[in-house]
Amino acid sequence: MGETGGKNFHFVHRSADVDSVVANTIRGAFEYQGQKCSACSRMYVPESLWPEIKEKLVANLRQVKVGQPEEFDAFMCGVIDAASFKNIKSYIDGVKKSNGQAEIVFGGKCDDSKGYFVEPTVILAKDAKYTTMCEEIFGPVLTVHVYPDAKYEETLQLCNDTSPYALTGAVFCNDRAALDVANNILRDAAGNFYINDKSTGAVVGQQPFGGARQSGTNDKAGSAANLERWVSPRVIKENFVHLTEWRYPHMWEQGH
Repeated sequence: MGETGGKNFHFVHRSADVDSVVANTIRGAFEYQGQKCSACSRMYVPESLWPEIKEKLVANLRQVKVGQPEEFDAFMCGVIDAASFKNIKSYIDGVKKSNGQAEIVFGGKCDDSKGYFVEPTVILAKDAKYTTMCEEIFGPVLTVHVYPDAKYEETLQLCNDTSPYALTGAVFCNDRAALDVANNILRDAAGNFYINDKSTGAVVGQQPFGGARQSGTNDKAGSAANLERWVSPRVIKENFVHLTEWRYPHMWEQGH
């Protein structure tokens, strides 16, 4: 099978539980320094919830410790290598030169004096198609786009059309009708679709995992579904009640 990456999303509806959105997004975007194929890297938030989500997101991120792996209270460590550090830093530097198209809401500091460390970084993008909303970064960088509550369906379509990837995605919503709309519009946007849960954490052997578009061939690794990709299926039918008449019941004359 083939599997590359994903510009995975968290999409928030106005009926969502804010505390759940914040906690799941911190884990989904910054755990493992965002260096997971399923990590959340873009989020769509309604105007009505953004002030509260922003306040709680920033307050919680201030408590995140970036340290060494052996420090058990450290939630994040350094990124994998110098090349990754340079790439991530280039996106953050780009925001600082974006002339108001985007701004850093939290974090943004990078330090390679000893190891390769990048702060958990939250970017607010005015344009839903801003660079960091579209391109895979593979680091602790989350870009948020705030949309008008009344443009829920239009923004769902934007989410669907923004990325060439389709690995994972999550919708936070407690309105079943609105959830059905999201499920339909985002049908092809994520091979693993989560409802009120983060975009990461599929357990191998328990939850089929894989995505389509440029994320791969959607073979669902870690499940029985993957087995057929490696074998030549053969179907056998055996009949234990022998057929003795070729005519069907409806073909007999009435009264037969």
